Amino acid sequence: MISKSAEEYLKNIYLIFMQSGNVRVTDIANKMQCTKPSVNKALHILKDEGLISYEPYSEIVLTEDGKEYAKKIIAAYDIVFLFLREILGIKTDEAKQEADKIKAAMSDDTLNQLARYVHKELNLIDLICAYDLNKEKCRTCANIKKNNTKKNN
Repeated sequence: MISKSAEEYLKNIYLIFMQSGNVRVTDIANKMQCTKPSVNKALHILKDEGLISYEPYSEIVLTEDGKEYAKKIIAAYDIVFLFLREILGIKTDEAKQEADKIKAAMSDDTLNQLARYVHKELNLIDLICAYDLNKEKCRTCANIKKNNTKKNN
């Protein structure tokens, strides 16, 4: 298990990779608004955990374990965000900020329970994954696809 700070670096490495196909220290520092020495320190931790392959002054490559861990981090954020925005009605910007804080404190079991609740309450359709953070997911399952009728509270 890595620290929440290391999780943020891993998540951002994954997002940069998905956007541009390659990741450099400068890219991470710019995205996270931090220094290159901070990025290098995090990279050594992630490398020691087997989540990335990296040599100084070269491209950063996520291992398969790194990709899976990053997807798990993003899925956890998505579920908490949907709960805050769609069920509690919190404004989008505030929900984004709060989702990061809340997901950092929740266990996988609690997140899985919350995911099932969110799916049920939002009447999501086409769920093919029975949501479990520890398994590969269809990312569209976290998107809101409501039936034509909305629940009345």
